[in-house]
Amino acid sequence: MSGEVRATLLLVDDDDAWRTRLARALEVRGFEVRAAASTEEALSSLKEAPEFAVVDLRMPGASGLELLKALLQRDEHTRVLMLTGYGSIPTAIEATRLGAHGYLTKPVDADDVVKALGDTPLSQVEIETPSLARTEWEHIQRVMDDCAGNVSEAARRLRIHRRSLQRKLQKYPPKQ
Repeated sequence: MSGEVRATLLLVDDDDAWRTRLARALEVRGFEVRAAASTEEALSSLKEAPEFAVVDLRMPGASGLELLKALLQRDEHTRVLMLTGYGSIPTAIEATRLGAHGYLTKPVDADDVVKALGDTPLSQVEIETPSLARTEWEHIQRVMDDCAGNVSEAARRLRIHRRSLQRKLQKYPPKQ
């Protein structure tokens, strides 16, 4: 035993494969990682507040924002980084308002996470405004996810013709 003190990090994401890969990569970078698949699992397994937390925004059950609130109630010094596959300015603002240190849109790697957990809080970082095309693409992906991939149901919810939605889905995501 080297007696090395490692920073504690809670990683919460419902994607098992991605969570496992990121946890390993963060351990290599010096963190003591505890991982959970949901807000409920994370809260039930916590004995003490971690120094850092990386939390997915959208998960089955309680959202990442609920976990953010609970973590900061336990220890206001926990540095929480929010992750999401569906980034938007309103959710970034809400996460910041609730006390998140940072906010990243997936896909991210361990280096992105370590950099975002650094000393500069989100309120001092310039957030690049996504293009209208990128925002539309993200919204369509979110609705498709909510409809479990059912194009007809997604088109109904988006109030556009099914064929129009199919054409939009064939395109690659636009750059920021």
